[in-house]
Amino acid sequence: MSVFRVFNTSLSFQTKGEIEFVDLTDKVQEAVAKSGVKNGIVHIFAPHATGILVLTENEYGLLNDIKALLEKLVPKHSAYNHPSNAHSHLRSVLFSPDKTLPVVEGSVEFGTWQSLLFIETDVHSRRRTVIIQVIGE
Repeated sequence: MSVFRVFNTSLSFQTKGEIEFVDLTDKVQEAVAKSGVKNGIVHIFAPHATGILVLTENEYGLLNDIKALLEKLVPKHSAYNHPSNAHSHLRSVLFSPDKTLPVVEGSVEFGTWQSLLFIETDVHSRRRTVIIQVIGE
């Protein structure tokens, strides 16, 4: 008989500044292994107004393309009503602060080239936390 489990943990890290990418893939895999859940889901949530999570290839050229896309969609220097970092907030509303991924046989199922990346959109370094919840049997 399978036992339903809910495992909660968090991961804290320091960012260096605007449009920094932090690869969380291995840390999420470690949390799933520690949870003891063999089959279920893992939910990762970044509780920040200026931080986002994306699933994409962690490749230098692509990461620079993402930076360029964010600058094109929401320019840093524009006439915003919010003081100092409006563009940081606006960039983060374009992408989700959370991801849910399947857990199969004790491992997170990523696509061939996928990595889970946190993107810092704020204008300076920050202490960030992501909440990881593993649910399953």
